[in-house]
Amino acid sequence: MKKMGVSIYPEKSTYEQDKDYLDLAHQYGYKRIFTSLLEITGDSKEVVAKFKKIIEYGNSLGMETVVDINPGLFEQLNVSYDDLSFFHELGATAVRLDLGFTGAEEARMTKNPYGLQIEVNMSSGTKYIDNIMSYQPNKENLTASQNFYPQRYSGLAQDHFEQTTAQYTHYRLNTAAFVTSQAGKLGPWPVQMGLCTLEQHRHLSIQTQVTHYRLMDTIDDLLIGNGYASETELKAMASAFSNAHPQLEIVFEPHATELEKKVILEEVHQYRGDRSEYMIRSSMTRVKYKAEDFPVHSTAETKKGDVVICNNSFGQYKGETQIALKTMEDDGSRNIVAKLTPESVFLLDYLTPWSSFQFIEVQ
Repeated sequence: MKKMGVSIYPEKSTYEQDKDYLDLAHQYGYKRIFTSLLEITGDSKEVVAKFKKIIEYGNSLGMETVVDINPGLFEQLNVSYDDLSFFHELGATAVRLDLGFTGAEEARMTKNPYGLQIEVNMSSGTKYIDNIMSYQPNKENLTASQNFYPQRYSGLAQDHFEQTTAQYTHYRLNTAAFVTSQAGKLGPWPVQMGLCTLEQHRHLSIQTQVTHYRLMDTIDDLLIGNGYASETELKAMASAFSNAHPQLEIVFEPHATELEKKVILEEVHQYRGDRSEYMIRSSMTRVKYKAEDFPVHSTAETKKGDVVICNNSFGQYKGETQIALKTMEDDGSRNIVAKLTPESVFLLDYLTPWSSFQFIEVQ
């Protein structure tokens, strides 16, 4: 079962703030918690106690916490790869290794007596996972996640993301990646300009980020990297993640009729299998609304991302819903009723023939 998650940073917040955030996330179906122990400043016992308290609260909600740790901290915390009791006592479900060992240690850690999951970093692009697998790990306790990137322009390129993800899905491991909140200000480091995996996501709405991952269909779990996401964002992500069909955000044109809005918003659309390079066709609306009236209005040259309904002048095609993929000249047969939001137009490149989708209106 795929899961959504949120991130908390107890060193930079209070127990009450984190507790309220987890309560809200739990309300919307979030199951994972990410937190970071990459460095400890001050009294380590006090820091660990603070982490333990909020992790235990997350556990009481049925949420699972993964603790991101730099192996360089193992000595400071009196931890070794063959004794993970520290993390068990902390209440963690998983230990994420921000930096790895040689492969042999990771494999051995997956066989810990506590059933702790060992989550490895997917983003390096080396043969790291092949090396781990050569040491015969317990795959039931081995998961993987991409990094997030606080520095603007430093996030993963799309091709690198696809390449590194494929290295891990090859072994059928559970995978995770990060989306960023536009409201969140907290992260593990002093400087952060959003905490996303893919650089192209840094300034996008959370709905668009999640829909992109959903259409790629290579990542199992999605976590919000920074804290705290707004309730609006938590709700939007939950809808984009869990809805039966991917959702494309649109803005209606001023002259769209109530019937046209109904056709666009209330139907589940399906991309015809006999695909065209010029448009995505959703033909069933012309069958269902065959007897309805679609007067000619708002015809113009169509551009990628325009949502059109074929009007009364188009004979048997009247009522068909289409999304333009390329510029098409105006022949008076298509009413432009809506446009995809500019940031979501690229999602059309990830829709495939016979896939279903829905439209949602952005006010």
